[in-house]
Amino acid sequence: MFSGIVEEAAPIVALKRDNGNLHLTLKSSFAHELKIDQSIAHNGVCLTVVNIEGDHYTVTAIQETLERSNLGTLSVGDKVNLERSMLMNGRLDGHIVQGHVDQTARCTKIDLVDGSRYYTFTYDLNPEMAAKGYMTVEKGSVTVNGVSLTVCNSQDNSFQVAIIPYTYEHTNFHQIKEGSIVNLEFDIIGKYISRIMHFEKD
Repeated sequence: MFSGIVEEAAPIVALKRDNGNLHLTLKSSFAHELKIDQSIAHNGVCLTVVNIEGDHYTVTAIQETLERSNLGTLSVGDKVNLERSMLMNGRLDGHIVQGHVDQTARCTKIDLVDGSRYYTFTYDLNPEMAAKGYMTVEKGSVTVNGVSLTVCNSQDNSFQVAIIPYTYEHTNFHQIKEGSIVNLEFDIIGKYISRIMHFEKD
């Protein structure tokens, strides 16, 4: 479980295809603290550490993960948002994040407003899934590339988020341009509420 508070935007140093799997090797300042089989969120995708060498470590993404996320579109040199699993003895600074990406979205607009940047993201709307909580709500929480953010201007298949300079500089939001594909994880609490309401209707 994660909180959506990114620890580091780390560069990819190697990519290796293995049938339907993709091995990603990254350079991280906390690689020496990691252990084999530890879970790390990469752009919001929970992956398991399979190898550690100095300040480099490797994780493996399976085909289903590549199809559901943007990990398969990454190149060597791209930065990936990293977060280690949440410690349960402190404050929850973001929101509850599982590390299971629901779908991808495309950045369709970036506006610079009073020093911050407003990103507009558009995603494919599935009415059946939206009824199960796979959607955004005004002032609700959403995870974009593993970053916990507050939704503004929520529409049926799009929403905006405001990115302050610190977040822009310390995550891979500085790599996102119009047309970029990002990972989305909708709020798990909203999914549970939608599920409960479904049973109450019955």
